[in-house]
Amino acid sequence: MADRRPPAIAIMGPTASGKTAYAVGLARRLGTEIISVDSALVYRGLNIGAAKPDPATLAAAPHRMIDIRDPHEVFSAADFAAEAMPHLLELTRAGKVPLLVGGTGLYFRALLQGLSEMPAADPAVRATLKAQAEAEGWQAMHARLTAIDPASAIRIHPNDPQRILRALEIHRISGRTRSDWQSQPRVGEFPFRVLELVLAPDDRTVLHERIARRFGLMLEQGFLDEVRGLMSDSRLHPDMPSMRAVGYRQAWMHLAGQTDAATFADQAIAATRQLAKRQLTWFRGLGSSRWLDPNAGTDALDCVVREFLDRSQSNNK
Repeated sequence: MADRRPPAIAIMGPTASGKTAYAVGLARRLGTEIISVDSALVYRGLNIGAAKPDPATLAAAPHRMIDIRDPHEVFSAADFAAEAMPHLLELTRAGKVPLLVGGTGLYFRALLQGLSEMPAADPAVRATLKAQAEAEGWQAMHARLTAIDPASAIRIHPNDPQRILRALEIHRISGRTRSDWQSQPRVGEFPFRVLELVLAPDDRTVLHERIARRFGLMLEQGFLDEVRGLMSDSRLHPDMPSMRAVGYRQAWMHLAGQTDAATFADQAIAATRQLAKRQLTWFRGLGSSRWLDPNAGTDALDCVVREFLDRSQSNNK
């Protein structure tokens, strides 16, 4: 039976892979808009360090799901899925093909595959776990998570107290691990037929060079001044989700006097490389995605898109 769901295109890839540049051009060629799938771009004030598109780019290719929260606010993958879906439906009703563009794998998963209904937060359990963390330290709490739920512990960094706390809380409340809850399939089919494209250079050294070059450009554009402004906001601290974004954590430490300029640069570039590696690992787990080297050229990429859209149009005849 032909798949008559409306089409959508997901352009995924590691940071600095060139996916945004291609997506902006594609949006203009298709006469559509971009729905950002990026956990840093949702925050107002995270501009230079998050490689947020500039006003000229936004005018040429409108982006949705950026600048929708202040950096002291928490924004989850479930929040993203709930708020992104109306944009997909609105663009489709307007006769446009939604472009989902970004590198935040958990956001893509929440939207395309759905998230299971995990137990709600329990203030009493959370308070108990926080007290244990204060007494033992978050490294010990991460070790405890490793013993309970090794699959989640691998994905959660030992310096990520918010996610460690949530994973332990889920197990304490339900007796089931976070990874067990997440393994439950979506109820019902996703209402769009999605072309999943992963844009990533075949040569990893190309990606590393792009990361280093982009970081240097960010410094020239005033990244440290941007972070100074964020540090002046009394509502923010370095352990908040927004301030744990790659580059921002390292800049905060540097401006707080914990590292010199050279160490800051080395740490920020290394952290960005590690992020790209994690993203590539996540995207490899997508069985239905198609991998393309952005250096193959616009025509080659557009050919894949046209084939998908032609097939979608044929299915709906």
